[in-house]
Amino acid sequence: MRCIPGGWTRERTGCALARAYTAAPAGPRTRADKGAPINTTATVAGPEGTWFGHPKGLFILFLTEMWERMSYYGMRSLLVLYMVNHLFVQPDVGREVLGFNALKAALESAFGVMTPQALSSQVYGLYTGFVYLTPFFGGMLADQLLGRRKSIVAGGVLMAIGHFLMAAEGLFFVALMFLILGNGCFKPNISTQVGGLYAADDPRRDRAYSIFYVGVNLGAFMAPLICGTLGQVVGWHYGFAAAGVGMLLGLAVYLLNQDKLPVEPLPTASRSKPIAGLAAYVLGVPVGIFVLLLMLTLPPAVPLTLAVLVVGSSLVWMVRLPREDRPRVMAITAACMVTAAFWAVYEQQGNTMQLWADQSTHWPTIFGFTIPSTWYQSFNPFMIWVLVPLLNMVWAWQARRGQEPSSLNKMAMGCVILGLGFVIMIVASSGMAPDAQLSVLWLLGSTLIFTIGELYLSPVGLSFVTKVSPARFVSMMMGVWFLSSFVGNYMTGYLGTYYEKMPRQQFFLMLTVIGVVAGLLLFVMNRLLGRIVGAHDRQEVAAR
Repeated sequence: MRCIPGGWTRERTGCALARAYTAAPAGPRTRADKGAPINTTATVAGPEGTWFGHPKGLFILFLTEMWERMSYYGMRSLLVLYMVNHLFVQPDVGREVLGFNALKAALESAFGVMTPQALSSQVYGLYTGFVYLTPFFGGMLADQLLGRRKSIVAGGVLMAIGHFLMAAEGLFFVALMFLILGNGCFKPNISTQVGGLYAADDPRRDRAYSIFYVGVNLGAFMAPLICGTLGQVVGWHYGFAAAGVGMLLGLAVYLLNQDKLPVEPLPTASRSKPIAGLAAYVLGVPVGIFVLLLMLTLPPAVPLTLAVLVVGSSLVWMVRLPREDRPRVMAITAACMVTAAFWAVYEQQGNTMQLWADQSTHWPTIFGFTIPSTWYQSFNPFMIWVLVPLLNMVWAWQARRGQEPSSLNKMAMGCVILGLGFVIMIVASSGMAPDAQLSVLWLLGSTLIFTIGELYLSPVGLSFVTKVSPARFVSMMMGVWFLSSFVGNYMTGYLGTYYEKMPRQQFFLMLTVIGVVAGLLLFVMNRLLGRIVGAHDRQEVAAR
């Protein structure tokens, strides 16, 4: 999961690692507005007083983010299992779930007849993909109309509504839409407020983001233990309701401590424009998603032609860039597109790997309590806590000896390591009977390797984008980076449709090949772009 000091983040990557690569920008940046115009004027909190040497607002934001992440990852830990084991196998699901028949028809028109597992994988990919697309618009909404505080509150309310709507099976897709909308408003802005607590040159700033992302990881760690347990042991809707309660707790912490948060001017003095902007966002995003899904029903030549036009226009734009900017923009774009393959494989943890955890893993029973399979998703944030300081020490040791890999080489290593993690799953599934359940150690060993791969790629990649980008294109290039997250997460869903179509060994081999090939491409790119990457790495060394 990815992060960057200054606000851009992908959920749970240890930001202490990113501190080694990325200097905080000269003002708050949003986590995932994906290229939106960003207000870079620092807003320093007015209230006096500190806790543990940091502004009190940091710990308010810490708790708010912790509860929000608990709600998000709690719901996500149950999502695929809920669809596969309950919602999509009901005989009257098409009649009961609003929009089910239309979505199923659109997907089957593009990909053929789908089993409940394949359909759930596609829904999972679409949901998590749009979660990384909407913050682009949420960031613009906050910067230009609502302001960060109101955007965070609006996002929290929308997400709470979405979590509680999950209790109504017929409104399942409506609930997912509310969650997508809420995330778009919430996530670009709360990380930005952390930066607003400090002056741009405050040495505590980087440490503050490390503290803040402990909250991110803590929420992600707690989520499967609370929501997953309730959902699997008591009932699905209890787990989803717990996620909603977590979101409300985060909102309560935020609203009751406004006096400790950064002071910021509203983007506009108008009373009607913010309301109109929020309404346009809430209505426009679903329309946009509907249009994208509608394209699946069109003849393949139509979306293919549109894709060619977009790619062609992008290439023409890059070719016309000033000579000094062109190589860097092209290098970043190429690297981002390759990393989409990484996320397509890595995010299987919430999709097919969770199915393996549920169907093919023997979970221990302790004092009569059998550990729920959703606890699997707590392992990744736990290992991030363990591995971040270790990798920091390894890279510092390599740097002292002049042997630290370049940024693109680290990203390439991350892809290869990720792919090799699935070798464990290939061995585990070798000769396995269809109904067999294997030791949980196979699953945890593979996930340990995934996490190492993540830490080699995610914070390093974000640093690479921010430092290599020409100054006037940095927001746009960050948009390209997070566009790769959207593509990668959707591809997670598409690849997951082969989980039941292929023998397990072949499925995991496919994921291995994708990860390793992506890594090899980045290694080749590093050789071709050595001068650009070398300049970036010299900046990192100088910053240390």
